[in-house]
Amino acid sequence: MIDAALLPLQRALLAPPAEWLSARGLRADQVTLVGFALGIGAFGALWAGAYSAALALIALNRICDGLDGAIARLNGPTDRGAFLDIALDFLFYALVPLGFALADPGRNALAAAVLITAFVGTGSSFLAFASIAAKRGMQAAAYPAKGLHYLGGLTEGAETIAFFAAICLWPAAFPALALIFAAACGVTTLTRWLMGWRAFATE
Repeated sequence: MIDAALLPLQRALLAPPAEWLSARGLRADQVTLVGFALGIGAFGALWAGAYSAALALIALNRICDGLDGAIARLNGPTDRGAFLDIALDFLFYALVPLGFALADPGRNALAAAVLITAFVGTGSSFLAFASIAAKRGMQAAAYPAKGLHYLGGLTEGAETIAFFAAICLWPAAFPALALIFAAACGVTTLTRWLMGWRAFATE
């Protein structure tokens, strides 16, 4: 919901480290893969109930997610980079609730299953819209540098990061927080379906 408003600040903060890393030969795809490895580490920490460590690893994963785009803008974006970025991001998002489910199945499994289902809704509607938009040559005015058409909603990146931070800080509240966020994701999915219905109504 607020990603577009935060984008200028994000780019200003990440530009200096991106330039430093790029000057030393690091490429965007490498940063994407490092970020995903950190995300796997966060999943393991959640499974083990090490929530402070998980929060730190989630933060590092999200920093890498911003840095890979900043480096790509310096060196030229690639289709492979855009593919890796979105594919690994969506898997990472699902691993977070799965980690909570494995840490305490009795308390967390049902809420985690509902949340993962909601993530499937937001992710599939995002990618379905992007694929048809690419075929039609459409671009998102708010995100001109993205590797694919970026469709917003109530729950975007910033809201997801805030939610992940909250469940790591208050893990006992995971079931309630997960169901609330799943409902918000449901609103995002419905609005994206409506946007697709309207945008693709004519051939």
